[in-house]
Amino acid sequence: MLADQIQADLTAAMKSRDELSLSVLRMALAAIKEAKVSGSEVRDLSDDEVIALLAKEAKRREEAAEAFTAGGRPESAQRELAERDVLMTYLPAPMTTEDLAAIVDEALGEGGFDSPAQMGLAMKAAMAKVGGRADGKAVSALVKARLTGS
Repeated sequence: MLADQIQADLTAAMKSRDELSLSVLRMALAAIKEAKVSGSEVRDLSDDEVIALLAKEAKRREEAAEAFTAGGRPESAQRELAERDVLMTYLPAPMTTEDLAAIVDEALGEGGFDSPAQMGLAMKAAMAKVGGRADGKAVSALVKARLTGS
C-alpha cells in the first residue's frame, strides 16, 4: 500500500538526514492518520484515497508558492515547490490534455450530458473517470467548453 511506502521512505529519510523529505513525509503521514480516524470509526484508506489526499496537499503547496511569490518571498516559494515535488513522487503522472479530453468526452457521452444546465452532474461523472489524475479546474474548463459548444 502507498501509506506503507511513505512510512518506509520516512525511515529512509531519517537515516539519510534528508530534512525536506522528512518534514514532508511526516506531514503526509499525519494527514493520512487524520483521515483514517475521521468519521464514526477508524478505517484503512485505499491507495486512491491516499493519492487524492497527497494531490490535495501538493496543490496547497503550489498555491502557497504563488502567494509567497506574489508577496515577494521567493525563498519561501522555493521551499513550497520543493515540498510539492516530494509529494509528486507518490502521485501518478498527470494526464495529457488529449487524454483528459478523451476521458471527458467519454464521460459526457455515457451520461448523455449536452447542456450547460447539467454542469454539476457532468463534472461529477468526469471527475469520477479522471480519478484525481488532473486538476479540477482543467476538468471544469473542458466540461464547460464541451457543454456550451465553444
